[in-house]
Amino acid sequence: MSPASLSTAGVLLITVPTIAFGGVSLLAHIMRGIPGYLDNPVRRGLWRAGHAHAGILVLFALVAMVYVDQADLSDGLKTLTRVLIVAAPILMPIGFFLSVVRPSDTKPNRLIWLTVLGGVSLGTGTLLLGIGLV
Repeated sequence: MSPASLSTAGVLLITVPTIAFGGVSLLAHIMRGIPGYLDNPVRRGLWRAGHAHAGILVLFALVAMVYVDQADLSDGLKTLTRVLIVAAPILMPIGFFLSVVRPSDTKPNRLIWLTVLGGVSLGTGTLLLGIGLV
């Protein structure tokens, strides 16, 4: 693995404890019956989606780092691909969580657009990677 992919993978691995903390936090909201979670289906759904996307996308990004080094792309495009793929597990969960940060929020605020930006980032990064591997 290239040094760039190794350091990117290291950063991704450092985020795993924050994802685990998020899971424990969600579990505490459920077990303690904290107002604004179980009684707010929009917030509950978006926070659940944020946690799930964080975990899956970090795993996906870790696997993708192995393939970035094998892709027939210039160094600049490899860097761009890494950044785009790693941006998704950051932007999407932040958008899900921060769009309903107050317990009384019954609809997402404008920060939900971070999820769209994360999706575009993921799609563009994986498209570049796929083209580089074909």
